[in-house]
Amino acid sequence: MHTRLGRNVFGLGAIAFGILTLVWHQIDALGGLSRPGILVYIFGIAELAGGIAVQWHRTLMLGAIILVSIFSIFSLYMIPPIFKTPLDFSPYGNFFETFSILLGSVFIFASTVLDRQEKAASIERAAYIAYGISVITYALYQLFFLTYTASLVPKWIPPGQMFWAVATSIAFALAAFALLSGRQALLASVLLTTMIVLFGLLIWVPACIMHPQVLGNWTENSSNLAMAGTAWIVVDYLSRKRPIES
Repeated sequence: MHTRLGRNVFGLGAIAFGILTLVWHQIDALGGLSRPGILVYIFGIAELAGGIAVQWHRTLMLGAIILVSIFSIFSLYMIPPIFKTPLDFSPYGNFFETFSILLGSVFIFASTVLDRQEKAASIERAAYIAYGISVITYALYQLFFLTYTASLVPKWIPPGQMFWAVATSIAFALAAFALLSGRQALLASVLLTTMIVLFGLLIWVPACIMHPQVLGNWTENSSNLAMAGTAWIVVDYLSRKRPIES
């Protein structure tokens, strides 16, 4: 039960998070936490170690456990803001973005449970359904902040920024429907992964090149890479199992 290339891409995202944490001495996922300094180093080293560990089969379980632990903490940290401003969708979007990354590490962990196939399958299926729900929030987040979403689209891409903001929001919604219903789920997951990868190549990589001093650009780039890794892991999962059929 291996997640193949998806786990390697996901691991690169975790490595990027670790490098950013250690270089900038700040944990963006914890509201830019920079004190006490020891936590910055603990989280940074853990992210880096976990991302490296999942690249090899021998250390896969250790890396998965580390990343599940780290991203669980980050996800839990995103919950209180939801209760503080329940009518603001931004905290929901932030939670589900981090939660979807956590799900990538959960999939990787499930792939290491080789001695109990039924338990591993149950974990994977739960993670799969949770991921489909998370993709719904991707669409909602873009629609609620449509003007901001449009501003991220490179102006040189025809036919226009707002067109692509709406089109990608619809694409997220359709992907979520496909994943949860099982209708063309594998194709949808491949297209979803491609779209997220393109976000990184067309938006966040250029942003880091043009404004390397802005931590937010690097953070978004790392998040996008990890999210692409999770989506890729889902592709690998569906290619292997195809657990939901129409």
